[in-house]
Amino acid sequence: MSSAAVDLSIVWPAFIAGLLVTATHVPLGIQVLSRGIVFIDLAVAQIAGVGVIFADWLGFDPHGWAVQAAALSAAVTGALVLTWTDKLWPDVQEAVIGVTFVLASNAAILFLASNPRGAEHLRNLLIGQILWVNANRLPIEALIYGTILAIWFGLGERIGRIGFYLLFAVAVTVSVQLVGLYLVFTTLIVPALATRRFARNRIAICYALGALGYAVGLGLSLVTDLPPGPLIVWLLTGLGLALFLLGPRPVVAG
Repeated sequence: MSSAAVDLSIVWPAFIAGLLVTATHVPLGIQVLSRGIVFIDLAVAQIAGVGVIFADWLGFDPHGWAVQAAALSAAVTGALVLTWTDKLWPDVQEAVIGVTFVLASNAAILFLASNPRGAEHLRNLLIGQILWVNANRLPIEALIYGTILAIWFGLGERIGRIGFYLLFAVAVTVSVQLVGLYLVFTTLIVPALATRRFARNRIAICYALGALGYAVGLGLSLVTDLPPGPLIVWLLTGLGLALFLLGPRPVVAG
């Protein structure tokens, strides 16, 4: 088998994973931006990561369903708590989300303190291992993402605050284990930021931006041997900035 074929066999599951993450995170990201809770995905993703680390600490198979259940349970619990704080203290919700992220981050460090591979686990949680996506799991993850999209586009804001946080928790739980926390945040926020002045076709433009960022980032990773996660983060951000600068101008009143 040629090296090009081997490269393609590695890249195509990673690219599909990127497209799946983009598909769900674009509409959720636009909603997050409009609600002014930009750092919620970092907090919920970090909480889900703590669930993964805690299950691993208890000795469960890192790729087993017990770990998935622990991650989802942690994320849903975190989402429900943030729903409660959003209702109780809406004026300081962003600060509460920030404190939650810091607490979850330090909980992960404490659980990993006695683990000789703790630094590697923490790195994988943050940067992810998108090139090593398990292609056999993609249909299951696609089904989960498809369900999330069906609920969101079918009901929209009628799902309410609790429904939004729970839907968000499920999406982030799956995504952080696919691509890592940094890519989750970038995919959620950068396309929404870059297109905030677009009145038409905003979601379609966001999807094109995400697909291009993942495709070019993965391609550059193969050529340069640099880690794909950081490359995609930088490319998505750079492309997003260019789109924002070249896009519609703000309307000046008067």
